[in-house]
Amino acid sequence: MTINSADPLTIARRYAVDPAAWPVAPRFDPVERWYARLAGNEEHEVWLLTWLPGQSTDLHDHGGSSGAFTVASGALTEEIVVGGELRPTVLRTGSGRQFGSRHIHRVSNTGHVPAVSIHVYLPALRRMTRYELDGGNLRVAEVAEAGVAW
Repeated sequence: MTINSADPLTIARRYAVDPAAWPVAPRFDPVERWYARLAGNEEHEVWLLTWLPGQSTDLHDHGGSSGAFTVASGALTEEIVVGGELRPTVLRTGSGRQFGSRHIHRVSNTGHVPAVSIHVYLPALRRMTRYELDGGNLRVAEVAEAGVAW
């Protein structure tokens, strides 16, 4: 699949509608979210993630990368911090979200069926910062490096 890095949401949607082109089949792990890198280089990358009900990320950023994600099947809830509180948005199959390099969010499967999503990052992820919301303020909990923490 040819990637035009100018529009990460279009890339994510193109991958989401063509699972036959994925080099790996989605798997579901009852203990933790499963993920696999589908494509990429130093400039960008594409990831496949699966989510069983109740699975989620921590509140995190993408280490300066911008990008997008789209829901290939099921539904996911994205929460962003607004005014010191988490504001949720439910994204269903075919829905997606593009974000800038300073975007902080938490994503979870709050539904009752498994979900699959495609994530695109520009440039490729090098680090992610995890946060805690403490009294309405974001506090850094951990900085994870690619190749070390994932």
